[in-house]
Amino acid sequence: MSKETILGKPGAPYAKAVKANGFLFVSGNVARADGTIEGQTREILERLKGVVEELGSSLNDVVKVNVYLTDVGDFGAMNEVYKEFFLPEPPTRTTVGVAELASPDFLIEIDLMAAL
Repeated sequence: MSKETILGKPGAPYAKAVKANGFLFVSGNVARADGTIEGQTREILERLKGVVEELGSSLNDVVKVNVYLTDVGDFGAMNEVYKEFFLPEPPTRTTVGVAELASPDFLIEIDLMAAL
């Protein structure tokens, strides 16, 4: 297996992304700048777009997305922003409600897998 680890913050116990066997796996991302689900969703997806493009892929090559919401009542609003990034051919997606994320300010976390 070929594997390349792309490190994030120095000393962090996880990788920002990993390239392996023709795929790119990107760690979960959260947003801090905006307290709304729409703003956090947009910030995260813009950041993920930048990561996949920097590493040789694109949002068109995303095959799987995982979305974690602290309030499943935010699903509709999240989905409206999400569609801006992934239509007309969206990837597979799992969306789950979670009790909490690493900070009470985080409403959503998203990770993804893309083909290279």
